[in-house]
Amino acid sequence: MTAVGRTIDPVALTQALVRCPSVTPDDAGALDVAEQALAGMGFACTRLPSGGNGRARVDNLYARLGTDAPVFAFAGHTDVVPPGDRGRWSVDPFAGEIVDGHLVARGAADMKSGVAAFIAAASRFVADRGPDFGGSIALILTGDEEGDAVDGTVKILDWLHQSGERLDFCVVGEPTSKQTLGDTIKIGRRGSLNGRLTVRGQQGHTAYPQFADNPVHRLLRLADLLLAKPLDGGNVHFEPSTLNFTSIDVGNPASNVIPAEARAAFNIRFNDHHTGAELERWLHAQVAEIGGDIDLAVKVSGEAFLTPPAALAERVADAVHAACGTRPRLDTGGGTSDARFIKDHCPVVECGLVGATVHQTDERVPVAEIEGLTTIYAEILASVFPAAA
Repeated sequence: MTAVGRTIDPVALTQALVRCPSVTPDDAGALDVAEQALAGMGFACTRLPSGGNGRARVDNLYARLGTDAPVFAFAGHTDVVPPGDRGRWSVDPFAGEIVDGHLVARGAADMKSGVAAFIAAASRFVADRGPDFGGSIALILTGDEEGDAVDGTVKILDWLHQSGERLDFCVVGEPTSKQTLGDTIKIGRRGSLNGRLTVRGQQGHTAYPQFADNPVHRLLRLADLLLAKPLDGGNVHFEPSTLNFTSIDVGNPASNVIPAEARAAFNIRFNDHHTGAELERWLHAQVAEIGGDIDLAVKVSGEAFLTPPAALAERVADAVHAACGTRPRLDTGGGTSDARFIKDHCPVVECGLVGATVHQTDERVPVAEIEGLTTIYAEILASVFPAAA
């Protein structure tokens, strides 16, 4: 157990984590680094590998300190996206170098600094309060957030449910801040629906269109129908839902041939006016209106959700204010995160670093902000587990 007064340096721990080239699905020792730090504080650590049946093996970690309720959880991931062309980096992307006050590395912002900051905050909290603080602290760490997200947080949550473990609150350490540390926290996320269209017709000569059935024209009419009017006007917590085509592909090299098939892909980012199932029914109705031989394939990767701005959100906002001197904006924008799975188990809020350089060449984090985030997380823990009067 960590001795009283001994704490973990979040910057050094971040450096140790980014030096593990844990590109999804390879762990490369990243969870070993986290587990060693947590076990040293007395956390009970359980490794939960997943995968198989044609999928790559993914490693996950669940760690818990304490046996009492309430259970406050931190969720994060140690996998990262590939660094791309290393020659474009100013430093080795996995060396963990500090340059002009910034830690430059793949995964520095997304989100190994967040993982290190919470572990360091927990070490400070335990060093100050001891192991009997009137509850439990848990960590959900996955190696499958940047991948398909089928063998990571979902599997840990399934294991917790089967084991009879309950979470009462959760903070996800994704980089939510926009301009300065703590200026934004997320209390929900939009849903995401991916659609693929295949429109089949009859190939023919452009000089004799009466003998053909042009699938391109029907695809264009369908696209126009889908984009004809807004899906909704948004609401107080969510911006309007959007539908964007991401690909239209005919693959026709001939200028005088009507093709037999046309394909398109689109994405809908939707707010809590909709569910994925409702949108799928609407899409099929639009396809039926156009008619003809059209296949529609739909995959919903996450539903819209909102954690009402009370209780947990207010605690996190108060912690940010105490650490940074400003109150954060409560936001639901951006892409999806593993919070979309956790929201089915307990209230969840996302709070983390500035995300301006995530997935970029020379991804970086100011060292001072790693320290600042550690302070925010320590304030959250103190709020969840107040000291006895």
